[in-house]
Amino acid sequence: MIKLITFLGNYGKQYSGNRHNTAWIFSESISACANGSWQSKFKGQFLSESNISNEKNPYTYYLKPETYMNLSGDAIIEAAHFYKIKPEEILVVHDELELPVGTMSLKWSGGLGGHNGLRSTKANLGTADFWRLRFGIGRPDHSDIAGYVLSDFSKAEREILDKIFPHGVELLEKLKTTEPDKLLEQYKKIVEK
Repeated sequence: MIKLITFLGNYGKQYSGNRHNTAWIFSESISACANGSWQSKFKGQFLSESNISNEKNPYTYYLKPETYMNLSGDAIIEAAHFYKIKPEEILVVHDELELPVGTMSLKWSGGLGGHNGLRSTKANLGTADFWRLRFGIGRPDHSDIAGYVLSDFSKAEREILDKIFPHGVELLEKLKTTEPDKLLEQYKKIVEK
């Protein structure tokens, strides 16, 4: 079962609409996250949601590291150690250059694709064996990747994200009661335009 859902992003108002903050933007679509009482904890914003009907997984924990992207793993490892959560019980939500805007993908383990937040998570957990929920941001037609991921989505791109996010919300609801490997085929790649 997934016990900890972490949204990778950069802390600060100037980053709020950035492509690199896709996970934080997505979190606003989740009822528990939008209406919950976040606490400053584990080097970030932390939220605990009770899953009353599920004895095997009584709580889902949400974390938005405020360490900036490159040190995301510092926050994740603190929460994981405190609640004795194994890497395979962690879902990291992040932006993905290799997928076009409007694409969502559930993935187990694998490479890091140059993503500094994933690199930090792997370094802190000591393994790449954790779940990822990837939202496509597309690859730019120029070589300034850093500038691209730190730029804001266009209005048209935000409208596409608004169409794909409900699939992510649906997946997170299912993960409260279902092992992620049973959902992998269904959520391996979903595309909205």
